[in-house]
Amino acid sequence: MSAEGFPLTSLALGHSGVVTAIHVPPENRGRLLEMGLLVGTAVELVRFAPLGDPVEVKVRGYNLTLHRQEAEQIWVRPS
Repeated sequence: MSAEGFPLTSLALGHSGVVTAIHVPPENRGRLLEMGLLVGTAVELVRFAPLGDPVEVKVRGYNLTLHRQEAEQIWVRPS
């Protein structure tokens, strides 16, 4: 594991982590920030859809659904 962590999609279901980096393109980053997904925020991987996309995570007390490709660009470290 790097010092930065690993992709959000690598967390085991039901486990939590803390966001260490967000590598999404600038045009999509603002949307994630508005939804409360910031560096230092605790997240929990809730579930994958049956075909693996989208991914549901719990952030700041609510469930957020992300495209798998987007979730793979959000890096976390286990909490």
